[in-house]
Amino acid sequence: MRSDRYLEVRDERLLEAVDATMERIFRFPDEFPLEGVPRRHRPSSKVVDPLAGALMERLGDEASPPPGPSPPSRTVESGIMNDACVTIPIGRLGVCSWSLQPKTAAELVESVARLGVPKIQLALGPVIDDSAAFGDVMPRLRDAGVRIASGMLEAVGEDYSTLETIKATGGVRPDEHWPATLDRARAVAALAAAESLPLVTLHAGFIPHEASDPARAVVLDRLRTLADVFADHGVRVGLETGQETAATLLDALAELGHENVGVNFDPANMILYGMGDPVDAIRLLSDHVVQVHAKDATPTETPGTWGSEVPLGTGAVDWNRFLEVVATLDESIDVVIEREAGDARETDILAARRRLTGS
Repeated sequence: MRSDRYLEVRDERLLEAVDATMERIFRFPDEFPLEGVPRRHRPSSKVVDPLAGALMERLGDEASPPPGPSPPSRTVESGIMNDACVTIPIGRLGVCSWSLQPKTAAELVESVARLGVPKIQLALGPVIDDSAAFGDVMPRLRDAGVRIASGMLEAVGEDYSTLETIKATGGVRPDEHWPATLDRARAVAALAAAESLPLVTLHAGFIPHEASDPARAVVLDRLRTLADVFADHGVRVGLETGQETAATLLDALAELGHENVGVNFDPANMILYGMGDPVDAIRLLSDHVVQVHAKDATPTETPGTWGSEVPLGTGAVDWNRFLEVVATLDESIDVVIEREAGDARETDILAARRRLTGS
């Protein structure tokens, strides 16, 4: 083993163990002695070498190279820590209010302050429905120096229990909930306009791929109605990705033909719903993207069921390739961290912030 500025590792099993340790150092730097080392930089050899030595001791003889020609040398420098080489400016970063599960406006403001992100996407339903708890949330956020980048509209009656239930109840598609969803949209549009919010995002519901499907015309007609409602208030609409392929959404946008409608791109949803590679999808939809959700997931192993949402950087999204595409988008397009699972959301969001910004 050589350990000067980096650790040279030839055994793949040892490399995997080192990579796992390096990932934990990167995600939870406060647990490790990194004094004097900027977080955006890789751990120094004074941290790597003792860890690697301990791993070598644990593996013993199993750490020796297998018989035959040696595989190409790899280093910790070329391993997991390089996964963080593509970043975005923190000025583009926000967090979804619902990810923090606040019970009051004061709780939300305190949580955002702990996270150190400059922007927020705010769920507008609670502001309308629970004025006692959230009626003053917008002035509180602004007084705290947090910019409200966008709002979120949740359609009435959505049930995310299974893929089948959300397909039946999601977005504007269900007939029984459409009148209430339209009323909610009118109230949200008025609130967004009054508070000078430029954008509100929502799930459209499953848009059928086939142009001949009668449900497709119904969904597009209702989306056109919503787009008009928000356009009348000077607020743009962003349709969240995931419940259909990027190609289907692109076709639907062309058929919709409404300049007030864009895309809120969520890479994890593409994986959760099994609707394609997030990087390929954002490239296809890039001209229509108005906001990005930063969320990660792993695909399902059982067809017809959900994938699993996981902390950002631990799932199937290739963040280097994804952020390379995001970097080509207009700088005014915000990247908003969303975390909808797990019991340590602030911790996960802080780790996501570090991964996305390098600090």
